[in-house]
Amino acid sequence: MSERSPAPGGLALVEALVNTLDLESGADALDTPDARARLGVTEDAVPAARVLRESLRATLLAHAGHPPHRAVTPLGDLLADAPLRVAVDPADGSAALTAADEGPLVSRVAAAIAAALVEGTWTRLKACEAATCHWAYYDRSPAGRGRWCSMEVCGARAKMRRYRAKDR
Repeated sequence: MSERSPAPGGLALVEALVNTLDLESGADALDTPDARARLGVTEDAVPAARVLRESLRATLLAHAGHPPHRAVTPLGDLLADAPLRVAVDPADGSAALTAADEGPLVSRVAAAIAAALVEGTWTRLKACEAATCHWAYYDRSPAGRGRWCSMEVCGARAKMRRYRAKDR
């Protein structure tokens, strides 16, 4: 679990969704009305949100160079049902991809990913390599090679394990 500042723009939604599950404790915030309300998810939509969350987690692990944590529905398959449209601002002519239907979580996630692709920030959103964590974080390191959501927790644990293994 990270003390990092939230991801920029729409990626904050993706990060918040992935981080609704604490793998270490098993606590799932999607079980609470407050978390569902923050994400705009109805109780009926929770199963689909969980499938989307784990597909996103697998993708964020791939951004960090790690294999998926388990078999998941490919993210592209889930996003195929979330049409985007090109919105053009009549005042200045700027264009952006937006969700054709702003209601469903998958549509808002698709729009956030599309915007992040344009901004070049999508691959900076990663999942922690610690197997008991896989928390989403935005990698602000200059080289983009961050490995852990928190150097003080997950990074320190990994380094200590490596040190103890070498000392044996």
